[in-house]
Amino acid sequence: MKPCISEATTLPCSFAEDVAAYAGAGGRAMEVWLTKLETHLETHSAADTHKLIDDKQMTLAAASYQGGLLLSQGEQRRAHYDHFRRRLDLCQQFGIGTLMVVADFVDKVDQTSLERAVVSLTQAAQWAAGFDVRLALEFHGSATFCSSLDTALALIAQCGEPNVGVNFDVFHYYTGRSKFEDLALLTPRNLAFVQLSDLAGIPRELATDADRILPGDGDFQLAPILQRLRDLGYDGWVSLELMNPTLWKAKASQVAELGLAALQRLLELDR
Repeated sequence: MKPCISEATTLPCSFAEDVAAYAGAGGRAMEVWLTKLETHLETHSAADTHKLIDDKQMTLAAASYQGGLLLSQGEQRRAHYDHFRRRLDLCQQFGIGTLMVVADFVDKVDQTSLERAVVSLTQAAQWAAGFDVRLALEFHGSATFCSSLDTALALIAQCGEPNVGVNFDVFHYYTGRSKFEDLALLTPRNLAFVQLSDLAGIPRELATDADRILPGDGDFQLAPILQRLRDLGYDGWVSLELMNPTLWKAKASQVAELGLAALQRLLELDR
């Protein structure tokens, strides 16, 4: 398994600042926060951006995130898919092979909605395939729709497109409705990406993204999960994704150094 850092972990920083900070800490891969890259390209050329990435020997492992694809309708749907197409082009341009997709936030889901979601995910996957991009569907533990690992995997299975897998975010796995036995549903084919974090001293029902801490410093039992991934033969990216405002106040290079050390300890990698 290969470590990388999500730009959400240093959200106040710019794309260029993140590249420099992560590389300075010894990082060689990052999960792109697409809004940062889009903002960067407003004042920097694609050629200069490629040079920045190449000079720092940075791999853009994945991109986060695209919403609004599964249940939106009418003009709203057209707007989301236009945005999606632009982001697929951006991923292709910068060699980003995986794009996170989050389920729509809705008050209530019925059978018609579920069927629409499968059709929409299939269409989105077919679009993405044309850009050589794999979609990673993320479940959200507190959501009313697609809140568990098994539901996300069921949608992926019904979709049936080979370039769709699940984004396994440990935070949402632990704070939502997923169960330990759901890990048995993961396969090398349906696991697209992994995000790690931890939680300490907070009831899971009250936990928010802002409570995420460095993996290995909290209450999550990460070792059995990582062992399951090893047993699967998963050799893809494992991303540090923290959205902790306290960490946002620290130097990005320091956060990156601490984060990479935490990941490497868990993944049993040599520094």
